Amino acid sequence: MQATNINSTRAVNLYMEANPNPNSMKFVANFMLLPDGISLDFPTKEEAKDSPLALQLFELDYVERVFFMSNFVTVTKSDDRDWLEIREDIKTIIKTYLEEGKMVVNEVSDNNQIDESDSESVKKIKEILDEYIRPAVEQDGGAITFHSFEDGVLKVLLQGSCSGCPSSTVTLKAGIENLMQRMLPEVKSVEAEGV
Repeated sequence: MQATNINSTRAVNLYMEANPNPNSMKFVANFMLLPDGISLDFPTKEEAKDSPLALQLFELDYVERVFFMSNFVTVTKSDDRDWLEIREDIKTIIKTYLEEGKMVVNEVSDNNQIDESDSESVKKIKEILDEYIRPAVEQDGGAITFHSFEDGVLKVLLQGSCSGCPSSTVTLKAGIENLMQRMLPEVKSVEAEGV
């Protein structure tokens, strides 16, 4: 699916929001940057080749990860920098980029869509992730997507501020695993992939 070009005459309002990961900050725009339900995670500059904005942010030596979803950008910084020193610089880069009407990414695709070939259990898992879990994770500047389900073990991908977050293990086990087990007893455990 082709990414939407942002109208260059649109006024850009951007505010910052802290989240549970002390090294991540959420920069929220007053309009959608990506279609609903689409998330793009760039853990390295090399993986950001299709996102001009992410590449620009990676030019800052303290930026370690860039994540896009709906109307926000989550930036993860290195441990050695304080947000008070750098947040305005990052905000200015994002705001200026969006004001120029440039596309956030060159192309997007839905990474959590229900496929008709999915088993009934996988369809239910994706529905639970989408309806109950994704909104809460998204509010904290991250995303969760289905990876696999085999022998009762559900594997998910944690992206954005969730990747590397000190509280992600607690959230995964105490929150997501408990909810999944209550709603779908065939889920025995939930594990994170690629964290």
